[in-house]
Parts: sequence; C-alpha cells; structure tokens
Amino acid sequence: MDLRLRISAKRVAILVLPIWLAACGGGGERGISFTDDQGVGNQPFPTNYRGELLAFFRTYLNNPVGVRDAVMAEPVQRMVGGRLRYVSCLRFTPKDFEGRYGAPQERAVSYVDARLDRVIENPAEACAGANFVAFPELEKMPR
Repeated sequence: MDLRLRISAKRVAILVLPIWLAACGGGGERGISFTDDQGVGNQPFPTNYRGELLAFFRTYLNNPVGVRDAVMAEPVQRMVGGRLRYVSCLRFTPKDFEGRYGAPQERAVSYVDARLDRVIENPAEACAGANFVAFPELEKMPR
C-alpha cells in the first residue's frame, strides 16, 4: 500500500469516527443514559440523603467547619430539567476563605436512583414552598 494512501485513510478515519460515534449515541430525544430512568416515572426515595449531603458538602464547601444557620427540607419529588427527581433544599451560612461569614446560601440537591446527582445553585423554583427544619449535622462538620 502506498504511504500517501495509508495517511489519507488515517485522516478519513480520524474525521469520520467522531461523526459515527455521535450518530450512535445521539438519535432524537433518547440520548445516552446509564439508567433505565426516562425522567417521567417515580424515583426511589433517597433513604441515606442526610449522610450523602454531609459527605458531599464536606468537599463542596471551602471551609466546612463552623457553618451557621443550617436548615434543610426533606426530599420531595419535583420536575428538574424536565425530569422527575427527588430534590432536597438547604440554606446555610458558610465561612469564606478568610474565616468570615458571608451571605446565607441556598442550594437544592437532586437525586437519581436514590443517590445524590447534582447541586442546583439557583434553586428558587425547585425550593419554592419547601418546609425547612434544622440541620445541626451540617453545623457540626469537621474538616
């Protein structure tokens, strides 16, 4: 085989492979999913949500020690991004890099298959009407 022909075949493969892979993974509204969840059925309740929240916020917060005014709402089913998810809402006041308290923050956490999936940083709609209760475990977190 001619050297130029081999180089051309490699270039074609490099250009065509991403298009071919996109065609396999895409396809209408279906997309790629690692679960059977289509977003419309009931999700299982996240029974370990408190422990998962604490483990996550230990790494999410720059300084997890000394959080004040921590409250949370038990997970309820809400539509998030067009999919039915359990969502838990939190309000808390963390310390900044210099150890000073800033403004209170509100976050929503969504769950997929009973596991923490993502944090929603502007949760006005997701947390509308949430019933908050004290979350002292978040205030007592160690580093």
